[in-house]
Order: sequence, then C-alpha cells, then structure tokens
Amino acid sequence: MGRQNHNSTSQLTYIILSNYRHRIFATFIVDTDKQLWIADRHSEHVQCARGQAVLSAGKITFTLTLLSLVVSAITNQSTGYCPESESWKVVASALAEANLVYPFDFTSKFVFRKCEVCSTTNIVKYDWFYCGVCDSNLPKEWNFDL
Repeated sequence: MGRQNHNSTSQLTYIILSNYRHRIFATFIVDTDKQLWIADRHSEHVQCARGQAVLSAGKITFTLTLLSLVVSAITNQSTGYCPESESWKVVASALAEANLVYPFDFTSKFVFRKCEVCSTTNIVKYDWFYCGVCDSNLPKEWNFDL
C-alpha cells in the first residue's frame, strides 16, 4: 500500500525503514486530492492508489544527500494508469507541497495509447503510432480514462 507523505522527513523515514542507502526507487501516485503517495518500487500503481482514480502516476528516484532528500529522477511510467506527460504540473505541485527538491519536468516521458481494435496498451516510441500487437493505427490523442 502507498504511504502519503507531506514532508521530506517522512520520506527520509521511509528510506531508513526500507534499508536503502543513498537512493530509493519507488512507485508514486498523486491522488484526486493532489496528495503524493509513494510505495515500494515493486508495487503496482493501482495498488498504491488503492484502486482509486489518480491525477498522475509513475516511478520516482530519491537521492539522499548530506543536506536533503532530492527527487533525482521521475517518470510518468505507469501502464496501470497511463498518465499523460502534461500531468507534470500536478506532480510538481505535490512535490513542492512535500517540501522536496525536484527536477523541472519528468526526467523521462512516456506516451501511452490504447489500441481501439484490440485494446492493447501501447507505449509509443519515435512517433510510431501503430499497435505492437495488431499493427492498427493508434490515435494521436490520449485515450485512457484516469
């Protein structure tokens, strides 16, 4: 299950309790109340969100420095929710609310499309909008419901 975190102290506690050194890789979601939740990196985003709707989801890396806890990498990689990269604004707001230092945008962005023919979730690479399973055209517009 996810842990709601409002400040870097609680995230530091999470790192210490998880027996990680210097860096922690985690799953994150931002819920519909714009609150940041994190869970072990092996957790599914849907589990972290307790099956509820989210505003964004992805993978996050925290780096522990001598002076602070820093978000050193963050992506929108979640095949459970398939968030658009435009969800960064809500993620940045949640990170700021948690008093964390973070990058100016997702450090890696993923483009998700659902095949309207076979319903497969696809990650689009190099602007190649074709289904990896049935080779049908994928829509140019995002087509998942969060």
